[in-house]
Amino acid sequence: MKIKNFKQTAGLIAAIGASVVLLFFIIGCIWIGYEVKAQCKEVKDQYGGDCVEAMIDLLKDENQSFKARNSAIWALGQLGDDRALPVLKSFYTGDMPEREPLNQVISQYELVKAINLTSGGKNVTAVFWRYGIN
Repeated sequence: MKIKNFKQTAGLIAAIGASVVLLFFIIGCIWIGYEVKAQCKEVKDQYGGDCVEAMIDLLKDENQSFKARNSAIWALGQLGDDRALPVLKSFYTGDMPEREPLNQVISQYELVKAINLTSGGKNVTAVFWRYGIN
């Protein structure tokens, strides 16, 4: 009898744990989508074109802060559009410092991630939010 109760309790705890992990995953996906969409709207208003074109223009704009340009790199990676690949590669130096202040340099770490995602890498969060962005 005790073993049966233990199995039921363990199963319930496992189900609750899995539900919490799934909930955090979905919230994270929604948050990422919200951030990308908000950034796209702001950048499109400033540079025109579709989201990818505007993000590329922001990244190339040396008058923008490194923080804004690194944010564009992140968003381009999340969007996963291969049109950004040549531009992302042009900023990649291959020199991976141990630590990068995002407000002082173009982040090689963010570039590696974005290059991977625009080269066909899997972005499991994007299926929840990527549709309808342009």
